[in-house]
Amino acid sequence: MALGITLLFVAILSLLAVIRETKRRNFFGVAFAALSLAVFGWFSVMTIFVSGAPA
Repeated sequence: MALGITLLFVAILSLLAVIRETKRRNFFGVAFAALSLAVFGWFSVMTIFVSGAPA
C-alpha cells in the first residue's frame, strides 16, 4: 500500500510539472512530465486497486 501512495505522490508532482512546463512553453519538458504522469498514475491506481484500499 505504501508503494501505491508513493507512486500517487510522484504522479501528482508530475501533474504540477506539466502545468509549470506548459507555462514556460518547454514542450520537451511537457512531453516528459506527461509521460511520467501517465506511467506513475497508471501504476499507482493499479497498485491501490489490486492491493486494496485500507479499511
